[in-house]
Amino acid sequence: MSLEPVSAAAGGASTPRPDDETLARHLAEVVAGAGELARSMYGAGLKTWTKDNQSPVTEADLAVDRFLHRHLTALAPGYGWLSEETADDPARLDARRVWVVDPIDGTRGYMNGAPDWAVSVALVEDGRPLLAALFAPMLDEMFVARRGAGARRNGVRVKVAPRAELEGARAAGPADALDAIARTAAIARLPRGHSLALRIARVATGEVDLAVSRADSHDWDLAAADLLVEEADGRLTTFDAAPLVYNRPVPRHAPLLCAGRALHPVALAAAARAQLFAAPHGAAQPRP
Repeated sequence: MSLEPVSAAAGGASTPRPDDETLARHLAEVVAGAGELARSMYGAGLKTWTKDNQSPVTEADLAVDRFLHRHLTALAPGYGWLSEETADDPARLDARRVWVVDPIDGTRGYMNGAPDWAVSVALVEDGRPLLAALFAPMLDEMFVARRGAGARRNGVRVKVAPRAELEGARAAGPADALDAIARTAAIARLPRGHSLALRIARVATGEVDLAVSRADSHDWDLAAADLLVEEADGRLTTFDAAPLVYNRPVPRHAPLLCAGRALHPVALAAAARAQLFAAPHGAAQPRP
């Protein structure tokens, strides 16, 4: 696997921007390399800290972040950068294209020896994801997507389940959300999991019919999985059916619902009846 940046133009000219198909291939290679780095540090007695928002971070998160920054900025030097583990640079707001990065999505699981964590990277253009790579090393699953070109897991194209009714739907999310939905229809509960990105990606593969999350998820949790779902004929939206906009000054989101296109409006209606996540604005929320 080569991680060399796209070569510069002859004569010392600035590096030309690769076409999106080439860039998608290089992105997958970089994310695979980042996942192998994270796997090499997995279960190795890592140093850990608690950030100001009480979420955990490990030395592996930081090492993977440095790896991704080095290789992705080499691929596209002029693009912006937004990562969970890098101090935010407002210059990203002036960039049309921005790398949106979660070095290890599901850090708590990573720390506790669980396999459901992933490296998640998207290239966002004008507020929406253009390219995505999501790699779960311990599960040997690589998800990739390019706008207009479909979504794939380990090279095989994926598609959401065709379900159009909520009764019997396989649902994943916080327990209180599933409790509320279950009052409107009998659902099959699935594990919530440690990685929000993987929870959403399971909708893209048809393994989960409905995924929900509380408020306060961030761009880096969502952007790659959002494109996977969109390219698999699903939708990830707010509870008022609005698509997500990325690379805003505050990269944080309201409660979200993800489902295939046929089930999505049915699930939104059930969520409205159940008054999901109706806590007053600004109230403390558990993790998504």
